Amino acid sequence: MRFTSLHLKNWRNFVSVDLPIGDRLFLTGPNASGKSNLMDAFRFLRDLAKDGGGLQSALKDRGGLARIRCLAARRDPTVEVGVTLSGTNGEGPVTWRYEVGLTQEQRGAHRTLLRYEHVWKDGVQLLNRPDADDERDAERLTQTHLEQIVSNRDFRPVADAFKKTLYLHLVPQLLKYPNLANREAASEDPFGLKFLERVMATPEKTRKARLRKIEEALRVAVPEFKDLTDVRDEQGVPHLEVLYRHWRIHGGRQREDQFSDGTLRLIGLLWALLESDALLLLEEPELSLHTAIVSRLPALIWRLQQSKQRQVILSTHSTDLLGDRGIRSSQVALLRPQGSEGTIVELAADKREVELLLEQGMSVGEAIAPLTAPADAAQLSLFR
Repeated sequence: MRFTSLHLKNWRNFVSVDLPIGDRLFLTGPNASGKSNLMDAFRFLRDLAKDGGGLQSALKDRGGLARIRCLAARRDPTVEVGVTLSGTNGEGPVTWRYEVGLTQEQRGAHRTLLRYEHVWKDGVQLLNRPDADDERDAERLTQTHLEQIVSNRDFRPVADAFKKTLYLHLVPQLLKYPNLANREAASEDPFGLKFLERVMATPEKTRKARLRKIEEALRVAVPEFKDLTDVRDEQGVPHLEVLYRHWRIHGGRQREDQFSDGTLRLIGLLWALLESDALLLLEEPELSLHTAIVSRLPALIWRLQQSKQRQVILSTHSTDLLGDRGIRSSQVALLRPQGSEGTIVELAADKREVELLLEQGMSVGEAIAPLTAPADAAQLSLFR
Protein backbone atom coordinates (compact mmCIF):
# COMPACT_ATOMS: atom_id res chain seq x y z
CA MET A 1 0.00 0.00 0.00
CA ARG A 2 1.35 3.43 -0.98
CA PHE A 3 0.41 6.91 0.12
CA THR A 4 -0.39 9.06 -2.91
CA SER A 5 -1.43 12.36 -1.31
CA LEU A 6 -1.64 14.22 1.99
CA HIS A 7 -4.24 16.82 2.95
CA LEU A 8 -3.91 18.95 6.09
CA LYS A 9 -6.01 21.77 7.49
CA ASN A 10 -5.03 23.76 10.60
CA TRP A 11 -2.40 21.15 11.48
CA ARG A 12 0.50 22.62 13.49
CA ASN A 13 2.35 25.07 11.17
CA PHE A 14 -0.05 24.61 8.29
CA VAL A 15 -3.33 26.30 7.51
CA SER A 16 -3.76 24.17 4.40
CA VAL A 17 -1.69 21.52 2.62
CA ASP A 18 -2.49 19.42 -0.45
CA LEU A 19 0.60 17.45 -1.37
CA PRO A 20 1.02 14.65 -3.92
CA ILE A 21 3.38 11.86 -2.83
CA GLY A 22 5.38 9.55 -5.09
CA ASP A 23 7.93 6.86 -4.33
CA ARG A 24 10.03 9.39 -2.44
CA LEU A 25 9.56 12.92 -1.16
CA PHE A 26 12.22 15.33 0.10
CA LEU A 27 11.07 18.02 2.54
CA THR A 28 13.24 21.10 2.76
CA GLY A 29 12.93 24.58 4.19
CA PRO A 30 14.30 26.90 6.88
CA ASN A 31 14.57 25.87 10.52
CA ALA A 32 11.17 25.82 12.28
CA SER A 33 9.29 25.79 8.97
CA GLY A 34 7.48 22.59 9.97
CA LYS A 35 9.28 19.67 8.35
CA SER A 36 9.00 17.51 11.46
CA ASN A 37 5.41 18.65 11.98
CA LEU A 38 4.44 17.63 8.47
CA MET A 39 5.95 14.19 9.03
CA ASP A 40 4.06 13.98 12.30
CA ALA A 41 0.77 13.84 10.38
CA PHE A 42 1.77 10.34 9.22
CA ARG A 43 2.86 9.39 12.72
CA PHE A 44 -0.50 10.65 14.04
CA LEU A 45 -2.38 8.34 11.69
CA ARG A 46 -0.07 5.51 12.75
CA ASP A 47 -0.81 6.27 16.39
CA LEU A 48 -4.58 6.20 15.74
CA ALA A 49 -4.36 2.69 14.30
CA LYS A 50 -1.58 0.99 16.27
CA ASP A 51 -2.21 -1.57 18.99
CA GLY A 52 -2.63 0.22 22.31
CA GLY A 53 -3.04 3.56 20.54
CA GLY A 54 -6.17 5.41 19.47
CA LEU A 55 -7.35 8.99 19.20
CA GLN A 56 -7.13 9.98 22.85
CA SER A 57 -3.68 8.44 23.27
CA ALA A 58 -2.38 10.14 20.10
CA LEU A 59 -3.68 13.50 21.31
CA LYS A 60 -2.26 13.04 24.81
CA ASP A 61 1.19 12.27 23.40
CA ARG A 62 1.06 15.60 21.55
CA GLY A 63 -0.22 17.72 24.42
CA GLY A 64 -3.85 17.85 23.32
CA LEU A 65 -5.71 19.41 20.41
CA ALA A 66 -4.67 22.95 21.34
CA ARG A 67 -1.02 22.02 20.76
CA ILE A 68 -1.56 20.66 17.27
CA ARG A 69 -4.08 23.23 16.06
CA CYS A 70 -2.43 25.81 13.81
CA LEU A 71 -2.03 29.21 15.49
CA ALA A 72 -2.98 30.82 12.18
CA ALA A 73 -6.37 29.06 12.17
CA ARG A 74 -9.15 31.62 12.24
CA ARG A 75 -12.68 31.06 10.98
CA ASP A 76 -12.81 27.27 11.18
CA PRO A 77 -10.51 25.85 13.89
CA THR A 78 -11.23 22.21 12.96
CA VAL A 79 -8.04 20.18 12.56
CA GLU A 80 -8.13 17.88 9.52
CA VAL A 81 -5.82 15.11 8.33
CA GLY A 82 -6.52 13.15 5.17
CA VAL A 83 -4.58 10.78 2.91
CA THR A 84 -5.15 8.78 -0.24
CA LEU A 85 -3.54 5.39 -0.74
CA SER A 86 -3.25 2.95 -3.59
CA GLY A 87 -2.75 -0.78 -3.48
CA THR A 88 -3.99 -4.05 -4.87
CA ASN A 89 -6.16 -6.91 -3.74
CA GLY A 90 -7.18 -10.18 -5.36
CA GLU A 91 -9.35 -8.28 -7.84
CA GLY A 92 -6.81 -5.66 -8.95
CA PRO A 93 -5.85 -2.04 -8.11
CA VAL A 94 -7.63 -0.32 -5.21
CA THR A 95 -7.71 3.34 -4.19
CA TRP A 96 -8.52 4.36 -0.63
CA ARG A 97 -9.12 7.71 1.03
CA TYR A 98 -9.24 8.33 4.77
CA GLU A 99 -10.12 11.67 6.42
CA VAL A 100 -10.52 12.67 10.03
CA GLY A 101 -11.56 16.06 11.42
CA LEU A 102 -11.17 17.03 15.07
CA THR A 103 -12.79 19.76 17.14
CA GLN A 104 -13.23 20.64 20.81
CA GLU A 105 -16.40 20.63 22.87
CA GLN A 106 -17.61 24.14 23.60
CA ARG A 107 -19.18 23.15 26.93
CA GLY A 108 -18.63 20.67 29.71
CA ALA A 109 -15.30 18.84 29.80
CA HIS A 110 -14.06 20.47 26.54
CA ARG A 111 -13.17 17.06 25.17
CA THR A 112 -11.67 16.59 21.75
CA LEU A 113 -14.32 15.02 19.53
CA LEU A 114 -14.56 13.78 15.97
CA ARG A 115 -16.01 16.44 13.72
CA TYR A 116 -16.08 13.75 11.04
CA GLU A 117 -14.46 10.50 9.94
CA HIS A 118 -14.72 9.40 6.30
CA VAL A 119 -13.48 6.42 4.29
CA TRP A 120 -13.82 5.81 0.56
CA LYS A 121 -12.84 2.77 -1.50
CA ASP A 122 -12.61 3.34 -5.25
CA GLY A 123 -14.82 6.40 -4.88
CA VAL A 124 -17.54 4.60 -2.90
CA GLN A 125 -18.01 5.93 0.62
CA LEU A 126 -17.78 3.18 3.24
CA LEU A 127 -17.83 5.34 6.38
CA ASN A 128 -19.52 8.68 7.07
CA ARG A 129 -19.42 9.84 10.66
CA PRO A 130 -21.06 11.19 12.68
CA ASP A 131 -23.85 8.70 12.04
CA ALA A 132 -27.14 8.06 13.80
CA ASP A 133 -25.46 6.06 16.57
CA ASP A 134 -23.02 8.92 17.20
CA GLU A 135 -25.92 11.38 17.47
CA ARG A 136 -27.52 9.22 20.16
CA ASP A 137 -24.27 8.74 22.10
CA ALA A 138 -21.72 11.56 21.79
CA GLU A 139 -19.20 9.52 23.80
CA ARG A 140 -18.63 7.50 20.62
CA LEU A 141 -17.07 10.60 19.05
CA THR A 142 -14.09 10.34 21.39
CA GLN A 143 -12.85 7.37 19.31
CA THR A 144 -12.27 6.70 15.64
CA HIS A 145 -13.61 3.61 13.90
CA LEU A 146 -10.08 3.23 12.51
CA GLU A 147 -8.80 2.13 15.92
CA GLN A 148 -11.59 -0.40 16.55
CA ILE A 149 -11.25 -3.90 15.14
CA VAL A 150 -15.01 -4.46 15.22
CA SER A 151 -15.58 -1.26 13.23
CA ASN A 152 -12.74 -1.14 10.69
CA ARG A 153 -13.34 -4.51 9.00
CA ASP A 154 -14.35 -2.98 5.66
CA PHE A 155 -11.26 -0.77 5.53
CA ARG A 156 -8.73 -2.70 7.59
CA PRO A 157 -6.07 -2.47 4.85
CA VAL A 158 -5.96 1.26 5.57
CA ALA A 159 -5.48 0.69 9.30
CA ASP A 160 -2.76 -1.89 8.59
CA ALA A 161 -0.91 0.54 6.29
CA PHE A 162 -0.99 3.22 8.97
CA LYS A 163 0.25 0.82 11.66
CA LYS A 164 3.31 -0.18 9.64
CA THR A 165 4.62 3.38 9.12
CA LEU A 166 8.16 3.58 10.52
CA TYR A 167 9.84 6.69 11.89
CA LEU A 168 13.49 6.65 12.90
CA HIS A 169 15.75 9.48 13.96
CA LEU A 170 18.51 7.55 15.67
CA VAL A 171 20.34 9.51 18.38
CA PRO A 172 23.82 7.95 18.69
CA GLN A 173 24.25 9.00 22.33
CA LEU A 174 21.31 6.81 23.36
CA LEU A 175 23.16 3.76 22.01
CA LYS A 176 26.50 4.79 23.46
CA TYR A 177 25.10 5.81 26.86
CA PRO A 178 21.82 3.89 27.34
CA ASN A 179 21.49 5.03 30.96
CA LEU A 180 20.75 8.56 29.74
CA ALA A 181 17.10 7.66 29.23
CA ASN A 182 14.38 5.48 30.72
CA ARG A 183 14.41 2.36 28.56
CA GLU A 184 11.10 1.14 29.95
CA ALA A 185 9.30 4.34 28.92
CA ALA A 186 10.31 4.10 25.27
CA SER A 187 7.30 2.50 23.59
CA GLU A 188 7.55 3.85 20.04
CA ASP A 189 11.34 4.31 20.30
CA PRO A 190 11.74 6.91 17.52
CA PHE A 191 15.27 7.80 18.65
CA GLY A 192 16.75 4.31 18.68
CA LEU A 193 17.02 3.71 22.43
CA LYS A 194 15.96 0.09 21.90
CA PHE A 195 17.44 -0.22 18.42
CA LEU A 196 19.81 -3.05 19.40
CA GLU A 197 16.97 -5.04 20.98
CA ARG A 198 15.04 -4.63 17.72
CA VAL A 199 18.02 -5.93 15.76
CA MET A 200 18.39 -8.96 18.03
CA ALA A 201 14.65 -9.70 17.90
CA THR A 202 14.94 -10.25 14.14
CA PRO A 203 15.19 -13.93 13.10
CA GLU A 204 18.84 -14.95 12.97
CA LYS A 205 19.06 -15.73 9.26
CA THR A 206 17.47 -12.41 8.31
CA ARG A 207 19.53 -10.52 10.89
CA LYS A 208 22.83 -11.92 9.66
CA ALA A 209 21.95 -11.22 6.02
CA ARG A 210 21.09 -7.58 6.80
CA LEU A 211 24.25 -7.07 8.82
CA ARG A 212 26.33 -8.42 5.95
CA LYS A 213 24.73 -5.90 3.59
CA ILE A 214 25.27 -3.09 6.07
CA GLU A 215 28.90 -4.12 6.49
CA GLU A 216 29.43 -3.78 2.72
CA ALA A 217 28.27 -0.15 2.89
CA LEU A 218 30.22 0.56 6.07
CA ARG A 219 33.46 -0.64 4.49
CA VAL A 220 33.08 2.17 1.94
CA ALA A 221 32.34 4.81 4.55
CA VAL A 222 34.72 3.42 7.22
CA PRO A 223 37.40 1.33 5.45
CA GLU A 224 38.90 0.13 8.75
CA PHE A 225 35.69 -1.72 9.72
CA LYS A 226 35.30 -5.44 9.05
CA ASP A 227 33.08 -8.31 10.25
CA LEU A 228 30.06 -6.45 11.60
CA THR A 229 28.17 -8.80 13.89
CA ASP A 230 25.82 -8.91 16.87
CA VAL A 231 26.81 -10.22 20.29
CA ARG A 232 25.50 -10.31 23.84
CA ASP A 233 27.62 -9.54 26.87
CA GLU A 234 27.74 -11.46 30.15
CA GLN A 235 24.52 -9.78 31.32
CA GLY A 236 22.72 -10.62 28.09
CA VAL A 237 22.77 -7.02 26.82
CA PRO A 238 22.90 -6.84 22.99
CA HIS A 239 25.75 -5.08 21.18
CA LEU A 240 27.05 -4.50 17.68
CA GLU A 241 30.69 -5.39 17.21
CA VAL A 242 33.24 -4.94 14.43
CA LEU A 243 36.83 -5.80 13.82
CA TYR A 244 38.70 -2.48 13.61
CA ARG A 245 41.90 -2.84 11.60
CA HIS A 246 44.90 -0.90 12.88
CA TRP A 247 48.66 -1.31 13.30
CA ARG A 248 48.33 -4.72 14.99
CA ILE A 249 48.13 -7.63 12.57
CA HIS A 250 44.78 -8.89 13.82
CA GLY A 251 43.27 -5.49 14.67
CA GLY A 252 40.87 -5.16 17.61
CA ARG A 253 37.19 -5.59 18.38
CA GLN A 254 35.05 -2.50 18.95
CA ARG A 255 31.47 -2.14 20.14
CA GLU A 256 28.87 0.52 19.39
CA ASP A 257 29.97 2.81 22.24
CA GLN A 258 33.25 3.26 20.33
CA PHE A 259 31.64 3.90 16.94
CA SER A 260 31.43 7.45 15.59
CA ASP A 261 28.05 9.19 15.58
CA GLY A 262 27.99 9.09 11.79
CA THR A 263 28.67 5.35 11.74
CA LEU A 264 25.81 4.65 14.14
CA ARG A 265 23.40 6.85 12.20
CA LEU A 266 24.39 5.14 8.95
CA ILE A 267 23.81 1.71 10.51
CA GLY A 268 20.39 2.81 11.74
CA LEU A 269 19.47 4.24 8.34
CA LEU A 270 20.50 1.11 6.46
CA TRP A 271 18.75 -1.20 8.91
CA ALA A 272 15.51 0.80 8.66
CA LEU A 273 15.63 0.68 4.86
CA LEU A 274 16.08 -3.11 4.92
CA GLU A 275 13.54 -3.74 7.67
CA SER A 276 10.16 -3.66 5.92
CA ASP A 277 8.13 -2.46 2.94
CA ALA A 278 6.22 0.23 4.89
CA LEU A 279 6.44 3.99 4.57
CA LEU A 280 9.72 5.17 6.14
CA LEU A 281 10.05 8.66 7.65
CA LEU A 282 13.62 9.97 8.02
CA GLU A 283 14.73 13.26 9.55
CA GLU A 284 17.97 14.79 8.28
CA PRO A 285 19.80 11.55 7.46
CA GLU A 286 22.85 13.63 6.54
CA LEU A 287 23.67 14.49 10.17
CA SER A 288 27.21 13.52 11.28
CA LEU A 289 28.12 12.19 7.82
CA HIS A 290 30.86 13.41 5.48
CA THR A 291 29.63 15.34 2.45
CA ALA A 292 31.04 12.67 0.12
CA ILE A 293 28.73 10.13 1.80
CA VAL A 294 25.79 12.56 2.00
CA SER A 295 25.88 13.23 -1.74
CA ARG A 296 25.45 9.51 -2.40
CA LEU A 297 22.66 8.88 0.10
CA PRO A 298 19.78 9.48 -2.35
CA ALA A 299 21.10 6.86 -4.79
CA LEU A 300 21.75 4.40 -1.94
CA ILE A 301 18.29 4.95 -0.45
CA TRP A 302 16.69 4.63 -3.88
CA ARG A 303 18.34 1.27 -4.59
CA LEU A 304 17.22 -0.14 -1.25
CA GLN A 305 13.74 1.30 -1.77
CA GLN A 306 13.43 -0.55 -5.03
CA SER A 307 14.45 -3.86 -3.47
CA LYS A 308 11.68 -3.48 -0.88
CA GLN A 309 9.19 -1.54 -3.06
CA ARG A 310 8.69 1.03 -0.32
CA GLN A 311 8.19 4.76 0.06
CA VAL A 312 10.52 7.16 1.84
CA ILE A 313 9.79 10.68 3.04
CA LEU A 314 12.80 12.53 4.41
CA SER A 315 13.61 16.02 5.60
CA THR A 316 16.91 17.70 4.84
CA HIS A 317 18.84 20.97 4.90
CA SER A 318 21.65 19.56 2.79
CA THR A 319 22.44 20.99 -0.65
CA ASP A 320 24.86 18.07 -1.06
CA LEU A 321 22.07 15.55 -0.57
CA LEU A 322 19.72 17.40 -2.92
CA GLY A 323 22.54 17.72 -5.45
CA ASP A 324 21.88 14.16 -6.67
CA ARG A 325 20.99 14.44 -10.36
CA GLY A 326 18.44 11.66 -10.04
CA ILE A 327 16.16 13.79 -7.83
CA ARG A 328 13.31 15.36 -9.79
CA SER A 329 11.75 18.69 -8.84
CA SER A 330 8.40 16.89 -8.45
CA GLN A 331 9.97 14.90 -5.58
CA VAL A 332 10.93 17.97 -3.53
CA ALA A 333 8.51 19.88 -1.30
CA LEU A 334 9.47 23.44 -0.32
CA LEU A 335 8.27 24.65 3.09
CA ARG A 336 8.18 28.42 3.37
CA PRO A 337 7.00 30.22 6.54
CA GLN A 338 4.59 33.10 5.96
CA GLY A 339 4.62 34.67 9.42
CA SER A 340 1.12 34.88 10.93
CA GLU A 341 -0.26 32.93 7.97
CA GLY A 342 1.61 29.74 8.80
CA THR A 343 3.80 27.73 6.42
CA ILE A 344 2.94 27.05 2.80
CA VAL A 345 4.06 23.85 1.06
CA GLU A 346 4.79 23.74 -2.68
CA LEU A 347 6.46 21.25 -4.96
CA ALA A 348 9.66 22.60 -6.49
CA ALA A 349 8.22 21.57 -9.87
CA ASP A 350 5.50 24.20 -9.46
CA LYS A 351 8.04 27.05 -9.15
CA ARG A 352 8.87 28.49 -12.56
CA GLU A 353 12.14 30.00 -11.30
CA VAL A 354 13.28 26.55 -10.17
CA GLU A 355 12.46 24.96 -13.52
CA LEU A 356 14.41 27.68 -15.37
CA LEU A 357 17.50 27.03 -13.25
CA LEU A 358 17.18 23.28 -13.81
CA GLU A 359 17.03 23.88 -17.56
CA GLN A 360 20.34 25.73 -17.23
CA GLY A 361 22.00 22.67 -15.73
CA MET A 362 21.69 23.26 -12.00
CA SER A 363 20.84 20.47 -9.59
CA VAL A 364 17.61 20.64 -7.59
CA GLY A 365 19.64 21.53 -4.50
CA GLU A 366 21.31 24.47 -6.21
CA ALA A 367 18.06 25.68 -7.77
CA ILE A 368 16.04 25.74 -4.55
CA ALA A 369 18.77 26.99 -2.19
CA PRO A 370 17.67 30.68 -2.44
CA LEU A 371 14.08 29.69 -1.68
CA THR A 372 14.85 27.69 1.46
CA ALA A 373 17.55 29.80 3.14
CA PRO A 374 16.47 32.11 6.01
CA ALA A 375 16.01 35.59 4.57
CA ASP A 376 18.20 37.29 7.18
CA ALA A 377 20.85 34.57 7.65
CA ALA A 378 23.63 37.08 6.89
CA GLN A 379 22.70 38.99 10.06
CA LEU A 380 24.19 36.19 12.18
CA SER A 381 27.69 37.41 11.29
CA LEU A 382 26.86 40.70 13.07
CA PHE A 383 25.83 39.04 16.32
CA ARG A 384 27.89 40.08 19.36
